[in-house]
Amino acid sequence: MSEVRSTCPYCGVGCGVLLKADGQGGLEVRGDPDHPANFGRLCSKGSALGETVGLGERLLKPRVGGKDCDWETALDIVAGKFGRAIEQHGPDSVAFYVSGQLLNEDYYIANKLMKGFMGSANIDTNSRLCMASTVAGHKRAFGTDTVPGTYEDLEEADLIVLVGSNMAWCHPVLFQRVLAAHKAKGTKIVVIDPRRTASCDSADLHLPLEVGSDVALFNGLLAQIHRRGLVDEAFLQNVDGANEAFAAAYESRLDPTGLDEDLVHQFYDLWLNTEKVVTVFSQGVNQSSSGSDKVNAILNCHLATGRIGKPGLGPFSLTGQPNAMGGREVGGLANMLACHLDIENAEHRSAVRDFWTAPTIPAKPGLKAVDMFKAVGEGKIKALWIIHTNPAVSMPDASAVQEAIAGCDFVVVSDITAQTDTARLADVILPATAWAEKSGTVTNSDRTISRQRSILPAPGECRPDWDILAAVGRRMGWTAAFDYETPAEIFREYAALSGVAGRFGRDFDISALSDLDDAGYDALRPTRWPVSASRQGGRFFGDGRFFHADGKARMLPLRYRPPVARRAPRYPFVLNTGRLRDQWHTMTRTALSPRLSAHLAEPFVEIHPADAADQGIGPNDLVTLRSPQGSGILRARITDAVTRGQIFAPIHWTGETAPAARIDTLVAAVTDPVSGQPESKASVVSVTRFEAAWYGFAVSSKALQPQADYWARARTKSGWRAELAGMRSVTDWEAEARALFDLPEAEVQSLIDTRRGLARLAFFEGGTLIAALFIAPEPVAVVRDYVAGLPGNAEADVLIGRPPADRPDPGPMLCACFDVGVNTIVTAIETEGLLSVDAVGAALQAGTNCGSCRPEIAALLARLHQREAAE
Repeated sequence: MSEVRSTCPYCGVGCGVLLKADGQGGLEVRGDPDHPANFGRLCSKGSALGETVGLGERLLKPRVGGKDCDWETALDIVAGKFGRAIEQHGPDSVAFYVSGQLLNEDYYIANKLMKGFMGSANIDTNSRLCMASTVAGHKRAFGTDTVPGTYEDLEEADLIVLVGSNMAWCHPVLFQRVLAAHKAKGTKIVVIDPRRTASCDSADLHLPLEVGSDVALFNGLLAQIHRRGLVDEAFLQNVDGANEAFAAAYESRLDPTGLDEDLVHQFYDLWLNTEKVVTVFSQGVNQSSSGSDKVNAILNCHLATGRIGKPGLGPFSLTGQPNAMGGREVGGLANMLACHLDIENAEHRSAVRDFWTAPTIPAKPGLKAVDMFKAVGEGKIKALWIIHTNPAVSMPDASAVQEAIAGCDFVVVSDITAQTDTARLADVILPATAWAEKSGTVTNSDRTISRQRSILPAPGECRPDWDILAAVGRRMGWTAAFDYETPAEIFREYAALSGVAGRFGRDFDISALSDLDDAGYDALRPTRWPVSASRQGGRFFGDGRFFHADGKARMLPLRYRPPVARRAPRYPFVLNTGRLRDQWHTMTRTALSPRLSAHLAEPFVEIHPADAADQGIGPNDLVTLRSPQGSGILRARITDAVTRGQIFAPIHWTGETAPAARIDTLVAAVTDPVSGQPESKASVVSVTRFEAAWYGFAVSSKALQPQADYWARARTKSGWRAELAGMRSVTDWEAEARALFDLPEAEVQSLIDTRRGLARLAFFEGGTLIAALFIAPEPVAVVRDYVAGLPGNAEADVLIGRPPADRPDPGPMLCACFDVGVNTIVTAIETEGLLSVDAVGAALQAGTNCGSCRPEIAALLARLHQREAAE
C-alpha cells in the first residue's frame, strides 16, 4: 500500500505525516517532507504514533448502562433524552462539552446541532482551558480572533521572545525552526517563565518572573516604548486607546515581577532595539485569572510600535491542540458563532439562522466550561454530551466535576475507549473512530488548514463523530438539516458559510473552497486561510486595517492583578502545572506507547532544594500536596529549576494510571472574568512528606490494577511497571503479591527479611518470568528500566534487581525518538570523548530528530565535564 498524507493529532503545530498500513492493523509513520509546518520533522510523540493504534483498549460497540447494544437503540436513547430535556426544562437544560481532538467537520455539526437546532449556546470545548484568553485578547484588540503572523516569521525574526511557552517540549518541531534561525543568523531568544525549562537552555536571556506578573512586565515595556520615542505615530492613526494605555503603563510598577531590574532592562533593550521581534505566547499567559489582560499587554506593545503583520515581527499565539484553532473557527466556544461571527450580533445571528434554515439561534452566550460543570452539579443541566475529552480529570476542581457528572440525569460520552475517568460515569458510551480512521480537516496555529485522512478501517462498529451527531439530529426531527453522507459535504457547507462572514467583513473566509468536489477535497493540500476571491493566505494587519466596526485596533489600559489565590501559612506554595515532553493530555493515546512512557514514568512534583530541606523531603521521597480543593501524592523531584515558594507538577495522570496524582483535583475553579479560562498555574498548596510504611516497585507481563495508597503504572515493552507505596503494614508479602498479579498458582522465588521490611518476589510460569515485586521501607533501589524489560524472559537472577556485569544497562530513557538511554550516552561521552550535543547526535542519533532531548543531553555533558574538572 502506498503512503497516505495526513496530519499529526497532537499539538497545534499541525505537522504533516506520511502513513503506511502494515497490513496487520499497525502503521508506519514518518514526517511529511512537503508539509509547510514541519518539512519532515516529527517530535517523539509523532514518531511513536504507530505504537498507539492498537485495538486493545478500544470501545467497539455502543454501550447503554454498561452493556453492549446496537446503534439504533443507543441513538434513539440519546435523541430521546435530549429531546425530553428540552421539552420539559427548556433548551438551556442540555449541553455539549467537546474537544480540540475533533475535526472541523465534526465540530461544525456539533455547533450547528446545538446552536441552530437545539436552541442553546451551551456548547463549549476543552480549548476553553488552553486558548480562550487568546481569543478574548485578539477580539478586544483586533475585533476578531485573528492570528496575525505565520511560522515563517520565526525564521525571519531577529529576536524571539517566548512568554509562558516551553516550546522545546510542548511544540518541539517548531522550536527546531527557532534554533535553526538562532544558529544560522544569530536570532536572539528570550524566555519569560517562572521555571527554568528546556527552552531556557538555548536562550540568551531567561526572566524567571513571579507567577501571574506578565502584565506588570509588559506594561513596563510599553512605558519604555513611549519614553524612548519608539511609538509608530503613523500606525497609531489606526489604533484607538493608545493614550489611556500609555497612562496605565506609566502607573505600573515592576515590583510584582520579582525580577532584578538590570535583567528586566536587558530584555527591554533587546526588544526596543530590535525591530524584527516575534513575541510567542502560550499557556503560561492564557491559563490565568488575568490571562486576557496578559494577552492584551503583549498586543499593546506590538500595536504601539507597528510591529505586526509584517515579515519577522508580530505577536504569535501557539495553540495547544491539533484543532484548537479549528474549534474557534467553527464556533465551538460558547460565546461565538461559526466563522468568527458574533453570537450577540443580531445581524450575524440572523444570517447564520437563514443559512442553516434553523428554527432559532440563541441571542446570548452559553455556559463556559467551568460554569457548565457547576450547572451540571447544581442539576440545571439535565442532559450532557461529552466528546473526546476527559473533564473528570482535566477540569479544575476535578473531583467536584467528577461528582457533578456522576450526578447528572443523563450523560453520553463519545470516545475511542471506555477506560477513562469520564467514560466510566456515562449512561451511554458511543464508539467513535480514532485518528488514522477518520477523514476531515484541522487548522494549526498559523491558520493552515490540513487534511487528516483515514488509512485504517473503522474497527468494530465505530463511526465518525460528524455521523453520530448528524444521526441524533435526524432522530430529533431535523432530517434535511443533517442529511450528510461525507465530510466533504460538510466542508463545502462550512466554506460557503464563511463567505457569509466574509460579506460582513470578517477575517475568516474560505469561500473559494466551497465548490471543491469530492476529489478536490480529498486532494486538498495544506492551505493557509483566508482563501477567498479577494484574499489568499498571508499575514494580517500590516496594512493597518482591523476588524472592529471602525476598522481600527484597540489598545487597552491595563493594570496588574495578582492571582486570586494567595499564599498563606496553611498553603505556602504556588502550584504551577503543565505538560511533559513525551505525554499528551490525559494519556489516552500516549500511554499506549512503551517508548513514550519510559522517559518520565510516574507523576512528580518539582520543588526547590531549600524548600525540600525545610519540609524534610529527600530525593525520591513521596510527598502529599494539599489545597483547599483536594490532595494528591507525587514523587519529589528536587531541583533549582523552580524558585523558592513555587512547585511544578505535570497534568497527565488519571484514575486509570495514578489515581492519587490527579493534579487538577488541587486546582481552584478560578477563571479569567473576560475569557472564562481557568487559572491552572497559580493554585496554593501545602507540601509535606508522605509517611509510607513501605515502598514497592512491580513489573508484570499483564496489566496491573494495584490497591495501595499510592500507585502509578506505565506500559513497557514487556508489559507493565508500577510504583507503589502504602501506609498499612503488610505481614504476608507473598499473598499480597499473588493478589496484585492475580497469580494464585504461579511458581515463586522470594527473598524476604521481615525484620528489615524487605521483600523481593518473582513469579514464573513454565520457567518464564511473569511478574516481580520489590518492597523496602524506603524508595526501592533497583535498576528500573532493566527490571521492567525482564517479564517474558527466563531470568533466574531477577531478584538482584540489576543487570549482570557483562550486560550493558542503557539506563533511563532520554531520547524517545531513537530509544537511547542515559547510560548509553554517558558511556559514549566517556569512551569516545564526545564534547558537544551534535557529537552525541552523530554518534548515537540522540537529539537529531525532534531535538526536544537536546537540553537534557547538554545538561548531561555539563555535569560530566564539571565532574571531570573537579577530579
